[in-house]
Amino acid sequence: MTKPLNIGLIGYGFMGKAHSNAYRRANNFFDLKYHPVLKAICARDAVAAQKFADTWGYESIETEWKKLVARKDIDAVDICVPNNLHHDIAVAAAKAGKMVLCEKPLSMDTKEGLKMVAAVEKAGVPNMVWYNYRRVPAVTMAKQLIDEGKLGRIFHYRAVFLQDWTISSDLPQGGNALWRLDAKAAGSGVTGDLLAHCIDTALWLNGKMTSVTAMTETFIKERKHTLTGKVEKVAIDDACAFLGRFENGSLATFESTRYARGHKALYTFEINGEKASIKWDLHDLHRLQYFDHRDEGRLRGWRSIHVSDHDGSQPYMDHWWVPGLQIGYEHSFVHQVADFLKGLETGKPAEPTFRSALETQKVCDAVLASAKSKQWAKVK
Repeated sequence: MTKPLNIGLIGYGFMGKAHSNAYRRANNFFDLKYHPVLKAICARDAVAAQKFADTWGYESIETEWKKLVARKDIDAVDICVPNNLHHDIAVAAAKAGKMVLCEKPLSMDTKEGLKMVAAVEKAGVPNMVWYNYRRVPAVTMAKQLIDEGKLGRIFHYRAVFLQDWTISSDLPQGGNALWRLDAKAAGSGVTGDLLAHCIDTALWLNGKMTSVTAMTETFIKERKHTLTGKVEKVAIDDACAFLGRFENGSLATFESTRYARGHKALYTFEINGEKASIKWDLHDLHRLQYFDHRDEGRLRGWRSIHVSDHDGSQPYMDHWWVPGLQIGYEHSFVHQVADFLKGLETGKPAEPTFRSALETQKVCDAVLASAKSKQWAKVK
């Protein structure tokens, strides 16, 4: 018999759907001692909340997050709301003794993040941040290869995350759909939204970063605000590029923008080592590109590894279809739920915890500080 874990989800947007799907699917494919129960969905709009509850199978709705957090029948609070609400909900949930799962980035800044870490650790509650790209099998396999020393000493890490959806000057800012363009709700633009993913993956694969130098740009300076109806200053970064140094001596190059016409979600990274290199592309997410200089000279070249084997050598895939058949973006969330539930069973927390995710927040803060000062900034 599995043990129920009652989930209270706050927010019903894109991530709310991704998380709900993962909760519903995890036990179908993974042998786990806990199973999520979709107990309540919380949103300010009762009609929208009920529609979401009916679609995904939540038992009840709430329209105030404080009421959801206070409910005795909720074991875990899942935060899928704009970034400016993460801190208050997470701290309140921890004080109420709830497990806390939080969408990325962890917080608006490091100062808030430190308070969130302190709250969950003081309460002793399991916690996790949804950096789902760690759970793409090809990315997890890259981690395995690096840890096994296949690449040798690392020299370079480069990552790119490109979109094009905010180019139009007619696009407003703020409100439920466009809160990512409002600095008061998001904290930052592409740095906290897109680069946070790149940074988390980089820290996980290649270790801590020590210093950065960055530049940002806001291409459209003013936009009409959805809530006020007034034309207001745009305070988020539309684009960001930065260089950095890792603790292991390797160099970093990162770029992100929402102004790369023709790209909807191009996320790639490449790592160059003394012995080998690897690269990965979200648009071909089940493949890992690998080059090994130790191969025989005449056969030396990039190989494309299709990560779908069931022999246990490739992560996660033995839980899915027959070898050769790929999985997709949504499965990374299923893997994250499975890892969280397995962590409850074993006592080994699923990463990244709030404390681990705080390291990404520190880098984001350093990037924004460097862009403002036009100087190198240390990662605290």
